[in-house]
Amino acid sequence: MSESDGSRAFSGRAAQRRTVVIRRVDHVGDPVGLIFLEPAKIDPDAVIDRLRGYLGVKLRIKKAEVSRDEISVEIESRGWRDEGARLAAAAAELHRNGAPRNALAMYREAMELDPANAEAMCGAGLALAEMEKFDEALPLLKRAHEFGAKGHDITLAMGKCAAQAGRSEAAAAYFEDVLRSDPRNFNARRALRALKRSD
Repeated sequence: MSESDGSRAFSGRAAQRRTVVIRRVDHVGDPVGLIFLEPAKIDPDAVIDRLRGYLGVKLRIKKAEVSRDEISVEIESRGWRDEGARLAAAAAELHRNGAPRNALAMYREAMELDPANAEAMCGAGLALAEMEKFDEALPLLKRAHEFGAKGHDITLAMGKCAAQAGRSEAAAAYFEDVLRSDPRNFNARRALRALKRSD
């Protein structure tokens, strides 16, 4: 399925295309998660509308393929990619130096410049988690993961945020995801044990 050809074209900055992978496990109980319930019975235009509502108007959906466990979405964005990357790198430096609040403002500005900047999304999510704003952090961390951010830190942070939000099943899935690729990961193993004790 794809957006109609009548959509208004972007103008100005050079277009960047990429594929975003939206996982079922990340969207249990939210509007995007409804797409997975009976994908064959959902009107393709309704799927695109729901994805557009989730991804935002700054990203143009070119194509979407729905499977049982994930949605692969080809998007086009027109952002200030280099400027956004430089700002995200400066924010990361601030974050490493112990200033997550200041870094957060810069990460958000980087996302305004380039709405597909996974590093800025990830940094903002990690900064919010560090500040114990778990409800704000989790959606950003999920989005960063969907846009290609990698590493155990992000998955562990998603698990921590989900646990704090009372979503034990989702939290366990994130910790187990880490352990599948790194069976000796102490942080994931400890968090999973703590989660099971609290249930």
